[in-house]
Amino acid sequence: MAVVEEFLKQCQQSGDAAYTALRSLLERLEDPKTRTDARVFLSDLYSRVGSSEDCFHKYHFRIQDVYLDHYEGYGGRKKLTMMVIPSIFLPEDWSFTFYEGLNRHPDTIFKEKIVAELGCGNGWITIAIAEKWLPKKVYGLDINPRAVKISWINLYMNAFDEKGQPIYDEEKKTLLDRVEFHESDLLAYCREHDIQLERIVGCIPQILNPNPEAMSKMITENASEEFLHSLSNYCALQGFVEDQFGLGLIARAVEEGITVIKPAGIMIFNMGGRPGQGVCRRLFERRGFRVTRLWQTKILQAGDTDISALVEIEKNSPHRFEFFMGLSGDQPICARTAWAYGKAGGRISHALSVYSCQLRQPNQVKVIFEFLKSGFQEISSSLDLSFEDDLVADEKIPFLAYLASTLKEDSYFPYEPPAGCKRFCNLIAGFMKTYHHIPLTSDNVVVFPSRTVAIENALRLFSPRLAIVDEHLTRNLPRQWLTSLAVQTEETGLSEDALTVIEAPRQSDLMIELIKKLKPQVVVTGIAHFEAVTSSAFVQLLEATGEIGSRLFLDISDHFELSSLPGTFGVLKYLSGTPLPSHAAIICGLVKNQVYSDLEVAFLISEDKAILKAMSKTVEVLEGNTSLISQHYYGCIFHELLAFQLTDRHPHPERTFERSKSIKVIGFSTSAVSVLNNAELFISENENYLIHMDVDQWFLPTPSPVKAAIFESFARQNMAESEVDVTPSIMQFVKSNYGFPTDSSTEFIYSDSLQALFSKVVLCCVHEGGTMCFPYGSNGNYVSAAKFLKANIVNIPTNLEEGFKLTEKILNKSLETVKKPWVYISGPTINPTGLLYSNKEMEDILTACARFGARVVIDTSFSGLEFNFEGWGGWNLEGCLSKLSSCGNPSFCVSLLGGLSLKLLSGALKSAFLAVNQPLLIDAFHSFPGLSKPHSTDKYAIKKLLALREQKGGMLDVVTEQIRNLETRAKCLKEALEKCGWDVLTPCAGVSMVAKPSFLGKTVKLSHSLKDTGSGEKDATYEVELNDTTIREAIAKTTGLCINSGSWTGIPGYCRFTIALEDGEFEKALACLVKFNSIVGN
Repeated sequence: MAVVEEFLKQCQQSGDAAYTALRSLLERLEDPKTRTDARVFLSDLYSRVGSSEDCFHKYHFRIQDVYLDHYEGYGGRKKLTMMVIPSIFLPEDWSFTFYEGLNRHPDTIFKEKIVAELGCGNGWITIAIAEKWLPKKVYGLDINPRAVKISWINLYMNAFDEKGQPIYDEEKKTLLDRVEFHESDLLAYCREHDIQLERIVGCIPQILNPNPEAMSKMITENASEEFLHSLSNYCALQGFVEDQFGLGLIARAVEEGITVIKPAGIMIFNMGGRPGQGVCRRLFERRGFRVTRLWQTKILQAGDTDISALVEIEKNSPHRFEFFMGLSGDQPICARTAWAYGKAGGRISHALSVYSCQLRQPNQVKVIFEFLKSGFQEISSSLDLSFEDDLVADEKIPFLAYLASTLKEDSYFPYEPPAGCKRFCNLIAGFMKTYHHIPLTSDNVVVFPSRTVAIENALRLFSPRLAIVDEHLTRNLPRQWLTSLAVQTEETGLSEDALTVIEAPRQSDLMIELIKKLKPQVVVTGIAHFEAVTSSAFVQLLEATGEIGSRLFLDISDHFELSSLPGTFGVLKYLSGTPLPSHAAIICGLVKNQVYSDLEVAFLISEDKAILKAMSKTVEVLEGNTSLISQHYYGCIFHELLAFQLTDRHPHPERTFERSKSIKVIGFSTSAVSVLNNAELFISENENYLIHMDVDQWFLPTPSPVKAAIFESFARQNMAESEVDVTPSIMQFVKSNYGFPTDSSTEFIYSDSLQALFSKVVLCCVHEGGTMCFPYGSNGNYVSAAKFLKANIVNIPTNLEEGFKLTEKILNKSLETVKKPWVYISGPTINPTGLLYSNKEMEDILTACARFGARVVIDTSFSGLEFNFEGWGGWNLEGCLSKLSSCGNPSFCVSLLGGLSLKLLSGALKSAFLAVNQPLLIDAFHSFPGLSKPHSTDKYAIKKLLALREQKGGMLDVVTEQIRNLETRAKCLKEALEKCGWDVLTPCAGVSMVAKPSFLGKTVKLSHSLKDTGSGEKDATYEVELNDTTIREAIAKTTGLCINSGSWTGIPGYCRFTIALEDGEFEKALACLVKFNSIVGN
């Protein structure tokens, strides 16, 4: 016993001396040679001092028994013998309640599982788990190094009996085989050692330290006892929204747990009820957990825990914490009252609950949190994965995981065909093939922003004299079509432009009667629900329209289900066995998702190549393209429905495209054919090998703030109207950037496509009987849209000396003979030249336009990325416009067109706006209602980014960096072009520039396909003379580089190049120029 007395004498000196002695004892326990004697020494020590409180104060440690035998279902030893010291958490009500909660689980909960306990203290719960449930391994983790050392002593004390002999369980293992203790800040040890856990349990602090500076100290085993003990009672701010409730440390533990827990894993946490049960549950639910409350009781608030931090939180927020007066009190009191009551000697209590949590979609949630941890932690407070409806969760969580994965792995949004992402079209075809047995391919599918757009584009493509449209589908068609009375046939001698739409009931027999009597050239209809079960009504419609040579577009939106058990209906049954006739096509609007009632994409199905090709081109001409993120959203739903299916279990024979029947049907309108044949549209042949310098898109890396805003817009739920109201932000944007005056009469019209918005402007011009005036050197896509929409067009000549800019002199001469001019101006940055209009130049241009009463459309969508603007000075049009409006021609007005994709450096956010001050124009615009609008998620992201764009350290720095990058690109491309014999017009801003080749008029040989044939021999070749109509094709076919020719720019001989390409693509583009120069030289 002399050794025991010597040990106690050392311990009596101080807490630190006691800890030093215990640490030496642990070293003997760890050494197999001295382990038995050391364990016997512990038995003698316990016999000598017992578990009295005096021992704790006198010797700075205590050994006590924790009795387990009263827990129901317990089958092991009756007690554990445990040591505690002043600098670690003492077993008390808090941890006993937690253990009671663990006992509410079935006995299999930890059996053969890998478990971690957070905040293990002296290790008693870790050891009890191993003793009762026989896990494969249980890791006791604590940030307090002294706690870890004492836990190891306790492990040895319970793994061996009083004589130092090992205690074996029913599987012939000891506690040493099952338990380890490690110093770890939450789950850091498991993350660093790549340990995947099946269970995580935690009983960790949930009150902010009233002395925040104390939490910033280095945690070492030599730190003071008071500081080390405070780690058991208090936590520091963790950077989570739950900090305001004292739950930040729990929140961090949960998020770290998501990264290391296996998919079927369970987390169990002790939760003090002070913040309220709703707050506690939400902490888990918004991170994607299903929560079960296993056990709840009341415990007295620990006397050594200061709740003044909670009082401070109540002072600065509307939240009220929940305490009770004594253990029997049932009326909650706030932290301030509880603090005062406790100070006066009263006993306060709070609820204590044990929560068991399991991820509802673990693999997807893990992907989401991996994305957040890769530099996007600041948006985690917006994440909300709590859903009352499992169907909503099953749709939204996989999409968020897909979006997170895409944003994390892809530095930019790649180019996609305007008529639908290849992946999305494949998924639609795959769904039709798998669920409805219709053997389609992606080539049978064209994607549109909405069902309305698909219908309107079809009618514009054919421009029928008369169309019959189902009354349920006419709501968003142009008002003029629905009010025209030009129904007569050949006798009226109507021009091709007169399009009349007759509304008809959906019931098939009435529809067919109208078709037979009126003989329309196009029919657009759905199928009534009571007729949808069989294919009879559909077959009758096919026959009726076929007999009179009418085109049929059948809408199946109301019957199409996105489900793993979709109801089938007559139309799809028919198509599974019979090819679609060439005069018919199917339209389907996708709006039946579980989350966003206003998120729409539509697709058209046909088996006629000509229809598919023409309809896909209408998307590009009139809409630009369909929202990428909307396609991703529905693509994710299709993918989830196809992912578990075995592919091609019952392979279908591939269909050949339906050959046109001999029956005569209406063809495409003359203007449509002319535009679609001559416009420089998407090159579909070998599209994977093309480099696109012919599109106004951003392919440089998407900045982190943009990715964060896109993800946050979908991660949020229940966004307030003010959070998605972009108008105040846009008003401030146009005022600060251009000095464009706005007031209460100004209307802002929004679209998710700049091209679609411009198309509506053209329709307003046509409606007014105006003339679209394009200067030489305009956006060729806009000119094509105006031609397709049959606008009167005047091209205004410009000259090289002025940089192909408009001038007051040129306008005075050009507008003299123009009736009702609508003048299109691109500025301040001019697309395609990349030059700038100064404020003075713009004032002179507007003065000339006012003189002739012109409607002016200023397109600012390519501005905001100026890099060589010495002497430019920006724009402030307010004074000029105010003066011209008051004394000029009353029909003069200026509308501002803007796109935000380039300004926000994003290829995914395509929102556009039009600011209109003229009441007559506003009315005209609303008579064309079929505009695809930006979704609420787009508006949320845009509003956030517009605010960030003005902040230093926010988007402003990123924009500045990318502008420098564009300037370098422009110089690099200029040098490369000049070396290859091009005459370059040096740009000052934006993403495009123009140049004229010296080799126009030369002849080159081309292959009929873009790539060589697989045999190594080239396809049959032909010769072309290089000019404005052939140079684009020649460069694309010989090198794979797509540019815009002089036909597109409107400047004879000058081609357009865009420079916002991904780095590798830009280098390839430069190589293509060298290659083509070599071909021309040979």
